[in-house]
Parts: sequence; structure tokens; C-alpha cells
Amino acid sequence: MKTQYYTSTSIDGYLADENNSLDWLFQFGEIDEIEGAKDDYPQFIEQVGALAMGSMTYEWIIEHENLLEEPELWPYETPAWVFSSRELPEIDGANIHFVQGDVAPVHEDMVEAAAGKNVWLVGGGDLVGQFHENGLLDEIILTVAPVTLGSGAPLLPRRITDPPLRLTNVEQYGDIFAALTYEVQ
Repeated sequence: MKTQYYTSTSIDGYLADENNSLDWLFQFGEIDEIEGAKDDYPQFIEQVGALAMGSMTYEWIIEHENLLEEPELWPYETPAWVFSSRELPEIDGANIHFVQGDVAPVHEDMVEAAAGKNVWLVGGGDLVGQFHENGLLDEIILTVAPVTLGSGAPLLPRRITDPPLRLTNVEQYGDIFAALTYEVQ
């Protein structure tokens, strides 16, 4: 069982642009339709037993998928934890736990719910940083898109320098993405 941060990023380390948009990423189509990624992403998802995200990521998914009007489109079958200090809209029928505060006790609940599978930290970077600071982050998996954004939501707004991350895998998805896997030491 691992706690993994799996996300896409621009070359200069941003998850979203200054308008919280992912249009820069969607220009390439769906990741699971790109040569090389067709098998990797579904295999990753099969190994996920619980996931966590911050409020901005949750709100982006709600808006992007029109979930308040079409809750059946909630994209995850696994239990999800949403970290927020604000009250957020609920998605009918989705297994979502709204939480706040320290990530460590919530991580324990997530690991229990995952039942031996992995915990996926969907985003954002600040939330992932909290898991890292508590020694709860095992792996960072990045699909790096061939664009630069100049500003926006940073990939991981924390310093991780000592010990540094250890590169464990590199793959190429078509002629578009580099997929990098790092172990957190």
C-alpha cells in the first residue's frame, strides 16, 4: 500500500493556469487514449482504494463535470475525502467524506478504507505538501506536458531537498508526455 500523488504538470511545474483552467492539458485529449498511457492509467486506478483532494480540486471537478445537475457523472467509485475549511456542495450518491484539519488521522481512515490498495492524493499541491510534512507521502507520479504556463497553481509548493526524491521510473507517452515516478525517501 502506498500513498501516491499522481497528477499532470506543465514543464515549469504548474497544475492549472492563473485562471484555474486545465485547457492547456485538455488540448492533448484524454490521457488514457495516448499511446503508452492507455494501460498505465487504468492500472493505476485499479490499485486505488481511497482518494483525497482539496476543496479547489473538488470544486473544479464539480464545475467541469456539471455534477450538481448530473451527480451520476461523479468519476470515482472509491471513497473520497475532501479537505476544506468551507462548506461545500455534496454530490448525491457519491462516497465523499468532508474533513478538515490535520491530515494524519484522516490518512489512517483512508488507509483502512483502502483495504490494502493505494491512497491517491488527487490534488492540490498544498494538500499533498501536508501529507509529505507528516511523513505520509510515498510516491509522486507526474505526467509532464510539453507546455509552460508561467504562473498558476504550483505542483507542490513545498521544499523537498533533503533527502531528495529518488527517480524510479521514466516512460514516454506518445510524443507528448514524459511520465516520471519518484519515491519519497
